[in-house]
Formats: sequence, structure tokens, C-alpha cells
Amino acid sequence: MAIITISRGSYSKGKEVAEGVAAQLGFECVSRDILLEASDQFNIPEIMLLHAIQDAPSILDRFSHGKIAYITHIQSALLEHVKRGNVVYHGLAGHILLKGMERVLKVRIIADPALRVAVEMERERVDEKEARRRIARIDEERRKWTRRLYGVDPWDPSLYDLVICIDKIKAEGAVRLICEAASQEAFLLTENDRQKLSDLALSCKLKSELLDLDHNVTVTSEYGNVVVFTKTDNRKARKMEEKLDSLAGRFPELHNIEVRIGDPKLSADV
Repeated sequence: MAIITISRGSYSKGKEVAEGVAAQLGFECVSRDILLEASDQFNIPEIMLLHAIQDAPSILDRFSHGKIAYITHIQSALLEHVKRGNVVYHGLAGHILLKGMERVLKVRIIADPALRVAVEMERERVDEKEARRRIARIDEERRKWTRRLYGVDPWDPSLYDLVICIDKIKAEGAVRLICEAASQEAFLLTENDRQKLSDLALSCKLKSELLDLDHNVTVTSEYGNVVVFTKTDNRKARKMEEKLDSLAGRFPELHNIEVRIGDPKLSADV
């Protein structure tokens, strides 16, 4: 049982590699369909969620729910898949959306900028200057996104367990490397890891349900024992308790709920 995240720039054959790994290992392959699930579950237009993960942070700051809320919905949908294990996720910031999970195999695929430009020129029928401009803009927006939300640079190799340059190795070679890495004991999920995933998924789902009452709410879970931290007043805290009580029947893994007013603990927050 394992979880693999594949981060890649545009025109780096990340989709091809991810699908090849999933096929080789018999894993589920997840990407943009996460947006559709989050859109349906939380009644948010898919285009808004797409902008939430592609555009520079200032774009969605204009909307009432804010960028963090949209990311929470996407994270919740993603966790519903990965908590079962044996999943390959390819897309922006999968390794960040699964923060705290040490045994997730985090892969970054890179490609020669000249090759990326050539593909953009051919696909979009633009000249070299315009192709370079477009790719640079996409890369910079994605960089701003992860820096703004998580304070990290997606180009930082220390964020990944495996960085593959696709130019010489090719997609088939990348698939073999990733499959071999995934079989290492360091990336095989233990029972404790599965419990952490279940707790993280529960925390994220409950947070998504509470964002209408407090956009800055923090939710933690340990073996289904949930603590909600809010800095709102007592009236809103009581509303949260009432809403959580009404939701309890939907989550059999939920054992106990406590709402606290104040700062959250530093561990296991979402």
C-alpha cells in the first residue's frame, strides 16, 4: 500500500508518467477529476477551483471565501482517495496537500526549457518569444501560489524524494524508477500511517463544513477524537457545536467533538 504524488511543470510528460506508474502498479490515478468532486460536494463552480490552483494568489483574494477555502475543498476531495492507499496523484502541490505524511513518495519531473518551448510553439502555433513568455508566466504563477500559501518554492528539490529529468530518461524510464522507489520499505504505509490519513481526511471534511462560520477555523483529529479551534465569539462557537452535532451521523469514524475558543495546537492541524 503506497501513495505517490507527481509534481511537474507544463509539457514535462507528467500525466503520461503518472498514468504509466498507476497502470504498472495497479493503482488509482487521480488528477483534475478531484476538482469535479470538490465542485459537486461543496457546490462551487469548477472553474473557480481550477483558478484556485492555477492562478496567482491575488486572483481569488477578491472572492468572499478566499483562496484557502477553495484549497481546503480540493484537499478534502483528494484525501477521500488517498486515505485508501495505492494512489498516484499528479497535479499541483500534491506533496503539500498531503503535508505531514512522511511515507508519501514525492516525485518532481522536470524537462529542458528548450523542449518545453518547442512543444508550446507547436501546440499553440506561436513563435518562440511568445512560447517562452507563456511558459514563464505559468511557472511564476505556480511559484507564487505555493510560496503564498505554504512558504515554499515548488522548484526546491529538497521537497521531493525523487527528481527526474525527463529529457534523457524518457517517460518509460521515469515509470520504472518511480515504481522501484515505491516498493522501498520507506514508502510502504503502516497501520499508523493509515490512521493518520483517516484523521487528516476527517479533519479536512469537517473544516470544509465549518468554513461558512469561520474561514480561519482549525480542526484536529486523533483516532476520531476531534478538536475544533476557533477565534470567534461564544455565539458562533455554539453554532459550530450545533452544526457538528448534526453532521456526526455522516461520519462513523467520528467518536468525540470538542470546540475550543483560542489558538490551535501546533500539531496535526489542517
